[in-house]
Amino acid sequence: MTAPWTVQTLTAALDRGEISAEAVARQSLARMAAEDGRLNAVITPNERLLEEARAIDLRRAAGEALGPLAGVPVLVKDTMNMAGLPTTGGWSKLSARAGGVDLVPLRDSPVVARMRAAGALLLGKTNVPVMSASGTNANDSWAGPTLNAIAPERAPGGSSAGSATGVAAGYAVIGLAEETGGSIQNPAAAQGLVGIKPTFGLVPNSGVMPLAGSTRDVVGPVAMTVMDAAIALDVLAGYTAEDPKTVAGIGQRPPGGYAGSIRPGALKGKRLGLYGAGWRHGALSPETAALFAQACDGLRALGAELVEDPFAGSGFADLACFISALPYDPRGEESVVHDLDRYLLAFGDSSPVHSLESLRAVTGVDPFDRAGPLGYLWEMEQFPALVASYRDVPNLSAFRAIREDYLWLFNRVMAQHRLDGMVMPQTRAEPPLLFSPDPILETAVSEINIAGLPGVTVPAGLYPSGAGFGLLFTGPLWSEGLLLSFAAEYEAITC
Repeated sequence: MTAPWTVQTLTAALDRGEISAEAVARQSLARMAAEDGRLNAVITPNERLLEEARAIDLRRAAGEALGPLAGVPVLVKDTMNMAGLPTTGGWSKLSARAGGVDLVPLRDSPVVARMRAAGALLLGKTNVPVMSASGTNANDSWAGPTLNAIAPERAPGGSSAGSATGVAAGYAVIGLAEETGGSIQNPAAAQGLVGIKPTFGLVPNSGVMPLAGSTRDVVGPVAMTVMDAAIALDVLAGYTAEDPKTVAGIGQRPPGGYAGSIRPGALKGKRLGLYGAGWRHGALSPETAALFAQACDGLRALGAELVEDPFAGSGFADLACFISALPYDPRGEESVVHDLDRYLLAFGDSSPVHSLESLRAVTGVDPFDRAGPLGYLWEMEQFPALVASYRDVPNLSAFRAIREDYLWLFNRVMAQHRLDGMVMPQTRAEPPLLFSPDPILETAVSEINIAGLPGVTVPAGLYPSGAGFGLLFTGPLWSEGLLLSFAAEYEAITC
C-alpha cells in the first residue's frame, strides 16, 4: 500500500471519494508485485480481485449500505476454505502446482464468508508450513519459505507466516490467522504486529483445515493496530450453526462490540501478573528481560500495578508435558485424525479427496506416518488407538482433564491475587535465524491453547536483529474486550 492505512482512515477516505476500492486493490497488487517475489507470503492470488473491487465501488456509488470492511484489503491463511481457490495446507500432495492434487472448496469457510459479507477485498491465500505443524516458519511448504518482512534473516513465525508477512509488508490491512500452538502469537510478535488469539469457541473454525479442530484451533486477526484487530474480531466472532461449539460465545461479546469496548485509561488501577517460574519453567534471555523491563516501566506509568510471578508455588508450571523434540505441549492435537477426516468429508464425493481414506489413496502417503510432519503426536500414549479408529468419536477425556486443571489453577491464582490479567513477553528470546533448527521460544502458547484462554499480542520494541518483541496480555475466558483495552492503552505510548 502507498499509505499507512488503518481500517478507519481507509474507509473514511473511501466514503469521501478520495480513493476507490479498485484503486486500493491496485495498490495492494502493486505492492505484492514489488515485494512478494522476495517475501513469498501469497501463494494463491484472488484473480477476481479487481472485479470484486469494482462491484464495491458501484454499490458505494449507488448509496447502498456497506459492511465495516468495504474496500479494506484482507489476506486469508491457506488453510481457510475460500470458494474456488485451492486449500493446500502447505503440502505438495495437495497442490497441483507441486505435482499433487488440488483440494478446491465450493463454499467459503464461515470466517471467510464473514469477511466477504463485510466487504473486504480478499487478496488471496497465504503460505503455511505443511499441515500447519510449525509455529516458527513455513520452510517446508511446497511453495518455499516465507520471509519475515521486518527481519528477513529471522524466522517469520508460523504457521500463519504468510498472513503476518503480507500485513507487515503492507499488502493488506488485516490478515486472517489461525492458531493451535502459537500460530497467531508467534508471527504477530516476530513481525511487529497485533494479534488476537480468541477464546476457544468465540470464532468458528469449521471449514478450516484442522490441527486440533475439536479442542484448540482458533481463528483470529493480525493487524498493524489494536483497533484494526478489534474491528476484524467484531466481524469474525459469533455463533454459527456450521460450528456448534460457537454457541458457548453467545452473550460473551462486550456491549458495543470489541472495537467499541476500547477506552482510554484502561490500565489505571489494574493489577497484572508477570511472567515467572511459577508460570513456565523457562528463563528469559538477557535481551528479552531488558525489553520486558522497559515495557513494565511503561505499564506502571499508565497506572498498572504489577505483581511478580503470582503463580509461584501454585503448581501451574508443573502441569506442562512437553514433547521430546520441542518445548511444546501438544495435548488436544490427538483429535486431528478424526477432525481431518470430518473436514475432508465436507468436500463431497465430487472432490478427488473427500475422506482420510481417499487422501491416502490419491496421494499415496499417510499424513500421520511416524516420519511425517505430525509424527511427534506418536509420543502421546493414546494416539495409536485414535489413528486406528479415526471414524469413531475420539476419547478426549485426558485432554478435558488437563484443560480443567489449567482453568481451575488459573482462576484460583487470578482470584487469590486479585488480578485483572497477566502480561508477559510473548517470547523468551528473539526469533531464531530463518533456517535454524531452533524453534521460537514462546512463554504461553501451550498453556493458553490447552486452557482455551484468550491472548492479545502487541508490539513492544525490537530485538537487536530487527525482529519484533511483543507483549502478550492474557486473562480469563471471554476477556478479549478487556485485554484489547490494555493493549490499546500500551500501544498509545509506543507509537
